[in-house]
Amino acid sequence: MMEEFLKAKDYLLQQGIEKPEIGIVLGTGLHQLLNHIDVKQTIAYKDIPGFPVSTVEFHKGNLIYGTVGDKNVLIMQGRFHAYEGYSMHQIVFPIRVMKLLGIKNLFLSNAAGGINLAFKKGDLVLIDDHINLLNGNPLSGKNYDELGSRFTDMSEPYDVGLKKLFEQKANELGISLKKGVYAAVHGPNLETKAEYRYLKIIGADMVGMSTVPEVIAAVHLQLPCVAISVITDECDPENLKPINIAEIIEVAGKADSKLSVLLKEIITTL
Repeated sequence: MMEEFLKAKDYLLQQGIEKPEIGIVLGTGLHQLLNHIDVKQTIAYKDIPGFPVSTVEFHKGNLIYGTVGDKNVLIMQGRFHAYEGYSMHQIVFPIRVMKLLGIKNLFLSNAAGGINLAFKKGDLVLIDDHINLLNGNPLSGKNYDELGSRFTDMSEPYDVGLKKLFEQKANELGISLKKGVYAAVHGPNLETKAEYRYLKIIGADMVGMSTVPEVIAAVHLQLPCVAISVITDECDPENLKPINIAEIIEVAGKADSKLSVLLKEIITTL
């Protein structure tokens, strides 16, 4: 597997990707950050050795290299999910490659359902902690000592300094940034009323189908990371309505403008 990581790294170096400092994963319906990027290179996942190919309609499947101010950034325009049939190792493959390329921080975003009734559609929520309900773990199987230690501590998976910076900049920009616990489930089906009640009981403020494997991999790599959820639907089991995917994408798009401004400010500050 290390050979596969290095093969992908070498390919990307050959494509002109030099000294990226920040890796970013854009979630469902989130793409406006690209309006703030001076794009140098766009590479389709299918062309990168070892990369899976995103099968989700709303995930473009490109690795974008460019600059924000004087910072080199690598942006995943679309990610991979367990519900697509990918293994945990495939899901986190790009994170490991980006680390080998030299990124120093990882920013993740996703669309999530709001379980906490104080969360409303369009809210940005800083993930303070998570509950992993996915099948499998990206650290299972052979450990690659070159990447990280066998037993990875998860007492503080989201970097404290980065979380404080996001809160500070959101406050300065007048952007409301809430905080909560994210539960990751397998999907692709949405939850039942009873499942939403269960998730609330165990401490989840929001629920989605991604992000956690990437965070586990980042912590294993000793790569500081931070994640933000965009609340796209309200999951009140006592007033549950059928989900409209088109509406979820629309809500994500409206919140995306705030998120992209915040991300740009953070990148230029680091």
